[in-house]
Amino acid sequence: MSQITLRGLDSKTERELRRLAKKTGKSLNRILLDIINNSAGSKKKRPAESLRRLAGGWTESEASEFYESIRICEQIDEAMWR
Repeated sequence: MSQITLRGLDSKTERELRRLAKKTGKSLNRILLDIINNSAGSKKKRPAESLRRLAGGWTESEASEFYESIRICEQIDEAMWR
């Protein structure tokens, strides 16, 4: 895999890129690759996207219904831990 050195990046842009990386939980490298790939029109599928397409996904309503149905499992039974 090739490497590129980026020079002349202003500090405001760098701070914004680092903020975006932290906010999304992605590495700075991943953020930059995503931006470059999207700008160049090269939208390489990442493994998670392929799996999501294959396995399907939940709507917001379905996810809410599921989380509500398992909420009782998150409660701690104090008597059990004595």
